[in-house]
Amino acid sequence: MQKREEPAKESVVSEERARARAREAAMREILDVISCSREDDAPVFDVILENAARLCHAPLAFAAMVNDARTHLEFKGSKGEGFDAFIEYITDNPIPLDPEQTGTARAILGCKTVVYDDYRAGPEAKRGSQVSSAAVNLAEARSLIDVPLVSGGVGIGVIILWRTEVEPFTPDEIALVETFAAQAVIAIENVRQFREVQMRLEREKATGQVLSVISRCRADAAPVFEEILESAARLCHAPHALLLLRDAQDKYLKLAGSNSAKSAFVDDIRENPHELESEETSLAVRVLKARETSHIADLKEAVKGMKNLSRQAKVASEIEGMRTLLLVPLMQDDQAIGVLVLYKLEVAPFTADEISLVKSFAAQAVIAIENVRQFKALEALNAELGDRVEEQVGEIERMGKLKRFLPSAVADTVVSSGSEKMLSSHRALLGVLFCDIRGFTAFCETAEPEETIEVLQTYHEEMGKLINAHGAGVDHRMGDGIMVLFNDPLPCDDPAGDAVRLAIAMRDRMAELGQKWKRLGFRLGFGVGVSLGYATVGMVGFEGRFDYTASGTAINLGARLCDEAEDGEILLSPRAAVAVEDEFRVEFRGELQLKGIREPIEVFRVAGFAER
Repeated sequence: MQKREEPAKESVVSEERARARAREAAMREILDVISCSREDDAPVFDVILENAARLCHAPLAFAAMVNDARTHLEFKGSKGEGFDAFIEYITDNPIPLDPEQTGTARAILGCKTVVYDDYRAGPEAKRGSQVSSAAVNLAEARSLIDVPLVSGGVGIGVIILWRTEVEPFTPDEIALVETFAAQAVIAIENVRQFREVQMRLEREKATGQVLSVISRCRADAAPVFEEILESAARLCHAPHALLLLRDAQDKYLKLAGSNSAKSAFVDDIRENPHELESEETSLAVRVLKARETSHIADLKEAVKGMKNLSRQAKVASEIEGMRTLLLVPLMQDDQAIGVLVLYKLEVAPFTADEISLVKSFAAQAVIAIENVRQFKALEALNAELGDRVEEQVGEIERMGKLKRFLPSAVADTVVSSGSEKMLSSHRALLGVLFCDIRGFTAFCETAEPEETIEVLQTYHEEMGKLINAHGAGVDHRMGDGIMVLFNDPLPCDDPAGDAVRLAIAMRDRMAELGQKWKRLGFRLGFGVGVSLGYATVGMVGFEGRFDYTASGTAINLGARLCDEAEDGEILLSPRAAVAVEDEFRVEFRGELQLKGIREPIEVFRVAGFAER
């Protein structure tokens, strides 16, 4: 008897070792597939289900995952032949996550394996739930186990094995499938993490691309909108994306961009923009005014409770067939300037991450809009500055031309007036002053040229300072002779008095210079003639050689009085003498016959200031 038992024990040990090797090989195979399947967990489930069915002698092994809403199970894959009708049934009719209907739901929600020695005798089959009836009638379910996939203490799916006859699964077989379930969870988590990383990289890449377009397209936001809408639609798995913006008159919400080549909703918005103040219910206008994101899981159901729907809302629901809808306001300085819209034609709610991503895109759209606004404002400012610079250059050129024959104060006045009409030919009452150096011709004949130039330069420099200081209108110089006009083009109240005051200042300064020159051996004097009368004044000449001058009897008289003046003498015409006699002591010089003047004329001279 002992000899017969020994071979039996050896056989059992050998079988156990074979099973252990088979399980170890299965584990290695599954781990190898997990390490190679970072992007997709389907190959891992294929290997797990195949090994589970083979090692546990189960005709059918299949897996299902809980959907995002945690209401049903989504078929994941299966191994086994002859069960097509049942697989088709649970694919078309997902198993409900209801513990009253299935042991599968109890296993997932309780995170604990559910075992049926005979499924037909179980509570679900007795209650006759639809899934149980399908399992019994279409797949002949008898012995069965539901092994949950548990991640973070939450059931996320299930692996189900069954046999078509009553042959309960052993504890070792159940433990093996539970190990496989744990490996499936690892694969699922690996794929989830990999996809999250990939998604994050894709989003970062999309954000970088949008920012790159923003930096390149400072003058036009349309390319930025195009990039944003394409990226948002792709990353959020929404086939349709569009952007609406307030118009310049703040009356409409108009289409600014769309990724849809063909869309009844987009076409209608393009032709019939949203009215901001309409009494009708517009979803986009609601979001704009509320300044809050709106996520509508099923528009078809949502509009049932809405009254006075806008044309666009009706087109979206009834013609376009829009179902899931996301509307995100574009915020700028606490004001909504537009709405970014994504929608799907099936019920597929956006995830929290997708909503956050769309909000980021909305912020980038605002940046693009602001960049374009600032760029155009800068262009306008540059254009304005260019016009100003051109105008200022013109003024500088005009000033340069005017200062060739006008004192600086006069040139400034002409430029600031914005017109040179004041320089056109006209009649004016002028105070006329002529002066020159006495003895200058003889001096030039004996002095060195350098000495002559130095004396003449000093003379004109000093007289020029006095002319500017006394507000003269025009002065002309030729050699040692100077003509100064008062009361044109700058008006003054006392042209004759101003001319006499300038003449006295000139005489005093020339007396100082004469003393200096005398020490150098130069004997030079100074004479002045002043007249008062009307003359014709204006610009004469040609391009590049214009001059502002005066002609008439008053001009000739002033020049002749200067010729008659002796050193230190200021001679006055009769009219000038009468005009200044209250301020200055005026003495009769005599009646003179002056060159170019037909009749003899009474001449007066300034003897000093009048006594007060």
